[in-house]
Amino acid sequence: MKKSNSSDPAALPAIGGPADVKALEPEQLPLLADEIRSVLIDSLSRTGGHLGPNLGVVELCIALHRVFDSPKDKFLFDVSHQGYVHKMLTGRWGEIGTIRQYGGLNGFLLRTESEHDCYGAGHAGTALSAALGMVAARNLKGGDEHVVAVAGDAAFTCGPTFEALNNIASHRGPFIVVLNDNEWSIDKNVGAIARYFNKITTSKTYSGLHDAAANFVEKIMGKGARRIAAKVEEGAKNVIVPSVIFEEFGLRYHGPIDGHDLPLLVKTFEFLKEQKDPVILHIITEKGRGYEPALEKPDKFHGLGKYKIETGETDGTSTPTYSQLYGSTMVDLAKADPKVAAITAAMPGGTGLSVFRDDEAVRDRYFDVGIAEEHAALFACGLATQGVKPFLAIYSTFMQRAFDMLVHDVGIQDLPVRLCMDRAGLSGDDGPTHHGLFDIGYLRHIPNFVFMQPKDEEEFVDMLHTMAAYDDGPIAVRYPRGVGTGAQPKARPERLEIGRAEVLSSGGDVALIGLGHLFSMAEETRDRLEADGHSTSLINPRFIKPLDSDAIARAAREAKVVCTFEDHVLHNGFGAAVIELLHDLGVATPVVRIGWPDEFVEHGNIPALREKHGLSADAAVAKITYALGEPAPVRDTAKLAGTR
Repeated sequence: MKKSNSSDPAALPAIGGPADVKALEPEQLPLLADEIRSVLIDSLSRTGGHLGPNLGVVELCIALHRVFDSPKDKFLFDVSHQGYVHKMLTGRWGEIGTIRQYGGLNGFLLRTESEHDCYGAGHAGTALSAALGMVAARNLKGGDEHVVAVAGDAAFTCGPTFEALNNIASHRGPFIVVLNDNEWSIDKNVGAIARYFNKITTSKTYSGLHDAAANFVEKIMGKGARRIAAKVEEGAKNVIVPSVIFEEFGLRYHGPIDGHDLPLLVKTFEFLKEQKDPVILHIITEKGRGYEPALEKPDKFHGLGKYKIETGETDGTSTPTYSQLYGSTMVDLAKADPKVAAITAAMPGGTGLSVFRDDEAVRDRYFDVGIAEEHAALFACGLATQGVKPFLAIYSTFMQRAFDMLVHDVGIQDLPVRLCMDRAGLSGDDGPTHHGLFDIGYLRHIPNFVFMQPKDEEEFVDMLHTMAAYDDGPIAVRYPRGVGTGAQPKARPERLEIGRAEVLSSGGDVALIGLGHLFSMAEETRDRLEADGHSTSLINPRFIKPLDSDAIARAAREAKVVCTFEDHVLHNGFGAAVIELLHDLGVATPVVRIGWPDEFVEHGNIPALREKHGLSADAAVAKITYALGEPAPVRDTAKLAGTR
């Protein structure tokens, strides 16, 4: 940022940490806020990221670091996608241009990245529970640090948040919850809690009080005192506003106040810092504040790729993403079958279901349950018991939250719930909290499930039509983020035979089995092997469960080595299922596997991460020739470990 210059009164010193924020004069704080917004808008135009949420919390973060002492005092940000400003104020200003880039700053808070990131996150609803644990630990140790949990209004639709609220009354001592109310998560918030917060801030009674209080003060003290009306309003508001819900949970309610009024925020936090019991501060903020395109399209600018600063336009492609294809296909299915219903957990845009929601012919069968994946799964079960065909679209990484429901409610009852798991596989720049690398492991062992993955868009649409026609139990499909190969769906999509693979060639010395979008890697490996004189067979398995045991066993018996490809961790993944199958059938052909290692993979661009971790045709050829006992130039022999 700007360096001090005596000839430039607007210049600010560099911010190297929280101490520099405290050292600024009060009149310099708005300049700091402007500078932060300018840097964010400029930097994220080149890297992409969560722009809107961070523009909305600039003043909040400045006030927190102005009043409290990080890292002694603990700041927890729910989801933590709005943690960029916190990073900038805690010694990482100069690195903000690397956010979400390979080797750069993570797009979420990360405990290993800074001592100021006291708690990592990436999913909603974690902040209050974790913060309450820190409060209990402080009390046990006799400490005096402050704990501040910042949660958006959308997080209050999340089950873990309610569980934490229910437990707060059992704990004493200072604890501050900041309710950052901007009416949005990724999309417009839904449900009773969202309506409750809206009632607090937009009721006619409250609005009328605002004007009446201002006019009253103006009459008594003159026009220059109108600004004092806010204080009168604050005193009277708590008599009218239904804030009792928080009081019953053991939180003294304060607010709502303007979350962009820096002096007011600082004074309020100074007051709350002295309170001896848990409190909640309700602030009203504007998502995307300071950047007109983000204000006009808060859903788009929640998180996006590179954009043009002048217009906010992003680089587009004429090829639809899997998510977009899912949305349009769901509309077609619902128009053809009145039993088809679509469910999302606060992700209509991300899952492609905005078009379903906005289509008058089917919108009555669209259900957004908020950030509540467990409820979403149970809700789908209820629909299924009554003959409705629920399609539950949730990112792979978020479906993890509903695991108990997938076993206890979907699986045991053998209900025809249709799970559509977007962002399966590596999610690139979002990092380990968002990589969908575990869903094969947590689904394939549950009885009664059918589980699929398409190699391209054409097959994806076929699978969705297969799911719509399948009523014999639960069925799931996993598919990646972004665009595929560009394969056009058929005019009349086909219904696939359950458990039948696509065998493209047979009889080779090397059997290649490429799952989903890594089928293209299997094809590239085939080309390289055949150029070196090896014969191959090639299988697109389509089904993770049930496996096509006949096709796989036949190919394995004919081959000297089998190689599987999957965008998933190797432990308990697709390759592991193939090994189990061959073992049970008494087929001793060795199996090498291409997939992700037993670790939480970092963030970065997908090609770089694949190269680093050995997901490539080069690595496959090296492993296969090694298994064949042939010499091959293997640069990293460590990548050969655990392939048998």
